[in-house]
Amino acid sequence: MKFYFYEVRPDERPYLDRHAAAHPDVTFCYTDAVPSLETAELANGFDGVSILGQGVINRELLQLWKNCGVRAVSTRTVGYNHIDLDAAKELGIAVCNADYPPTGVADYTVMLMLMCLRHYKQALWRGQVNDFSLGGLMGKEMNQLTVGIIGGGRIGGAVLQNLSGFGCRLLVYSHREDPKLKAIATYVDLETLYRESDIISLHLPLTPDTYHIINRESIAKMKDGVVLINTARGGLAEMKALIDGIESEKIGALGLDAVEGEEGIIHVDHRVDIIANRNMAYLKQFRNVVMTQHMAFYTDVAIESMVNCGVTGLYSLLNQENCRTRLV
Repeated sequence: MKFYFYEVRPDERPYLDRHAAAHPDVTFCYTDAVPSLETAELANGFDGVSILGQGVINRELLQLWKNCGVRAVSTRTVGYNHIDLDAAKELGIAVCNADYPPTGVADYTVMLMLMCLRHYKQALWRGQVNDFSLGGLMGKEMNQLTVGIIGGGRIGGAVLQNLSGFGCRLLVYSHREDPKLKAIATYVDLETLYRESDIISLHLPLTPDTYHIINRESIAKMKDGVVLINTARGGLAEMKALIDGIESEKIGALGLDAVEGEEGIIHVDHRVDIIANRNMAYLKQFRNVVMTQHMAFYTDVAIESMVNCGVTGLYSLLNQENCRTRLV
C-alpha cells in the first residue's frame, strides 16, 4: 500500500517516521502542500491520502483523487466539515477523522476565559511599555458567574469538569445528556443558557444546523457584557455579528481560537504579507478581544494521537478492518 500525506508539519514528521518504520509494507510520502485541484496529482498511484483542515475537499478534488487510484482519505483533525462526505460516499472513497484527548482544548478554553475576565491582553500591552497602572483592569471572579457550555460532548464535558473546581454555576445545552455531568451542571434549553450565562463557550462540530449559531439574534438574547469563547470552529459564530457586539459593548469580551474565514491564514507566517480578511484584522485589534491561531488542540499528546489516527485509519479502511473513527 502507498499513503500520501498532505499538510505535514515538522512536528508531525517524527511520528510519521515511526509509523513508516513499523509498517515496511506501506510506502509513506509527505508534503507540506495543501490539498487542492493543483496538487491532486501528487497522490497519483497512492491508495490513501491523509490531510489536515486547510484544503477544501470537494467533489471535484475527490474525483481527481479517485482517478489517481485513491480509495481512502483520513483527516488528521477531529472536525471534518472541509470534506464533502456525500460525494466521497458516492465515489466509493472511505473517509475517517481523528480524535485526541479532550483535556488540551478544555484547558485552553478555561485559559481564554480567565484572560478575558482579567483583561490580560491589555495588562500585557501596558507592561511592555512599563505602564503598570490598574485603571480599567478590574476583573471578575469565576465563582460569582454562570458559565454556559453549548455542546456537552467530550470536550464540552471536560471543560465542565475543569470549571467545577472554580465554584461557578454551570449550565449546559446538548442534544444528549451525560449522567456524569448532571452532578456538576444543569441541562437547560438554548434560550435559558443565552439569558442566564455570563460566559458562553462553544463546543460543537460545524454542520449546516450549527453554522452561525451565534448571530445577531442569539447575541441579543444574551446578558449585556457577555463573554464569548470559541475554541471549536470559526463558522459557528457570524463574524459581523461579533464585530457589532463588541462595538456596541453588548459583548464584554471575546476569546477566539477559531474565527470565520481563517482558512489560508492560520498556521502560516504572514509577517510580510497582506492578510485579505479585513473583518479578522479589525476584530483582533480590540483591547477586549483575545484571538489566537487555532492552537487549542496543539499539544504533544494531541499531535501524536492525530498522526496515529491518520495512519491507522488509512490502514484499517484499506484493509477493510473496523475503523472506530470512520465517517463513510
